[in-house]
Amino acid sequence: MITNVVVTYQIKPESLDEHVRLIEGVFDQLRGDAPSNVEYKVMMLEDGVSFVHVSTADTPDGANPLPALEAFQAFGKDIDARIATPPNVTNATIVGSYIPAGGLGT
Repeated sequence: MITNVVVTYQIKPESLDEHVRLIEGVFDQLRGDAPSNVEYKVMMLEDGVSFVHVSTADTPDGANPLPALEAFQAFGKDIDARIATPPNVTNATIVGSYIPAGGLGT
């Protein structure tokens, strides 16, 4: 079952460096583990405090494997101290997607 989740929130400006470091840790683990059943992208918006996470997972039960990652758990630990607004978690349906062969990098 394929599931798509979009999460949006804002962080406290003084938490930016730590927050980005923790996000990078998730991507380091994903590159090392190389799971074939999850796509994940995180964007920081122009204001420097708003973030958008987009995740697509393909699992038999529809559960996203990201929360099981050690680095993702580290990212979630003490997140309340870093965020200015609560995360808004929304399930989504992909209407269209294009990723060129070889991707665009990170």
